[in-house]
Amino acid sequence: MAIEKTNEFGKISVSNDAIAMLAGGVITESYGVVGMASQQVFKDGLAELLKGENYSKGVIVRKSDAGYDLDVYIIVSYNVKISEVVLEVQKKAKYMLEKSLQQEFNSINVFVQGIKVVK
Repeated sequence: MAIEKTNEFGKISVSNDAIAMLAGGVITESYGVVGMASQQVFKDGLAELLKGENYSKGVIVRKSDAGYDLDVYIIVSYNVKISEVVLEVQKKAKYMLEKSLQQEFNSINVFVQGIKVVK
């Protein structure tokens, strides 16, 4: 399900892992986001905080007829307004992905997997 384009010079293919890395980099720079989380929560209810090379575990890219959909799993900082953090993540990710990839993203779904106290 990679993004594929063809121009006069040849074919361009952007993998889902590359899309996840691009989205993860933008999202982790957002205010209030501690990091990306794995989409699978452990048995005891804790989410795994992902490092930069594993962003693809916390981002799911789906293609539909009208464009692409993105599911993002994050961990937010304690004592921030979660709704504002999520809204900012959605706006930043949508803007960056559409400008970088020149593809329409219908939805950026954000799932908060946990809250972490940052010292």
